[in-house]
Amino acid sequence: MPRPWGCSLGPIGANTKGADRRTSLLLDQAQRADLSISVLAPQPELRIRPRFYEADVHGMKAPLGDLFEAVGIHFFPGNADSIDTEGRSVSYTDTHGQPQHIAYDRLILAAGSQVARPAVPGLAEHAFDVDQMESAMRLEQHLVDLAALPASPTRNTVVVCGGGFTGIETATEMPTRLRSILGADAALRVVIVDRGAQVGAALGEGITPSIVAACEQAGVEWLAGASVLAVDAAGVTLDNGEHIASNTVIWTVGVKASPLTAHVAGERDTFGRLKVDGHLKVLGQEHVYATGDTAWAAVDDLGNYALMTCQHAIPMGRHAGNNAAADLLGLQPVLYRQPKYVTCLDLGDWGAAFSEGWERELKLHGQEGKALKRQINSVWIYPPAADRALALAAADPMIAIV
Repeated sequence: MPRPWGCSLGPIGANTKGADRRTSLLLDQAQRADLSISVLAPQPELRIRPRFYEADVHGMKAPLGDLFEAVGIHFFPGNADSIDTEGRSVSYTDTHGQPQHIAYDRLILAAGSQVARPAVPGLAEHAFDVDQMESAMRLEQHLVDLAALPASPTRNTVVVCGGGFTGIETATEMPTRLRSILGADAALRVVIVDRGAQVGAALGEGITPSIVAACEQAGVEWLAGASVLAVDAAGVTLDNGEHIASNTVIWTVGVKASPLTAHVAGERDTFGRLKVDGHLKVLGQEHVYATGDTAWAAVDDLGNYALMTCQHAIPMGRHAGNNAAADLLGLQPVLYRQPKYVTCLDLGDWGAAFSEGWERELKLHGQEGKALKRQINSVWIYPPAADRALALAAADPMIAIV
């Protein structure tokens, strides 16, 4: 049996998209049957994490088994526990709870990120999040269960901690979600608590007017320049001493790279991402590539670096897969560069805001922006069909994303 040399660590998400199909393409072109590609992840499915702020979270996934089979990828179900870069192996726990290991010649670390949970009293016990499918489903069930409680300001108030991308999308979607559960006439209160000095401070002046308009229409309040000191079963306590009574506190403040990055020696950024070269190989490592939310990678020659978003993870996956295969085949790697930066922020029923450039110049807003956001969320971030030719073509690192 060919030695499994390429191993993308899960959970499979936007961070792995294209990596394994691109390695398949190069091996296919080189007609090398002595090498194989292996994926290690908890389940053979793409979980559509960028959509976990929406309702019906259980359906936000796409099966990958047929796609893997179509392009010749070996799938190993399990959770990675540790990485031995000296011995070139990964230890993992399989679906039966048994310890296993898999050897590699080249490793692509695509384990993504997770919400940062600082040592805020009560945070772990009482706050919800939309970071992973399981936690987003837990929040959804909690919202449904609110209908069984007596109507009160505490029941009808949702506090979203953090006014970044995820916090805004979660908060502006929340009034519609709550009314579908509690009734159209329910007296709702949705509050965003954010350290920024003004509404939407983290996203720039170009998008701020759209955020303000959407929040005004939805009735979402902002508490700017505020921090959460503690969370309890009845709400949150702010740094000014105010306590907001709420049965539903959602934490969206920051992310950090997968803990698996700690098993790979190398320099890191403040989010824990491994610093990589222009080909996405981890600095100081000969056999390890990092991609998506595990990699701190330059997107241009002007000092800009990839953000922890799917718009960067998708092309990074293509490049990492290409370059890991090229490394073994003795071919020239492809330089990762993605100079065009865009954002598309969902803003609930009001619409969405689409911007271009690192200064986030607004290009579309309202329902025009919403139409683009729907296309992104329902088409662009999903995997291709389980057709070998189409799938391998979609893995080309030279495809322009935006």
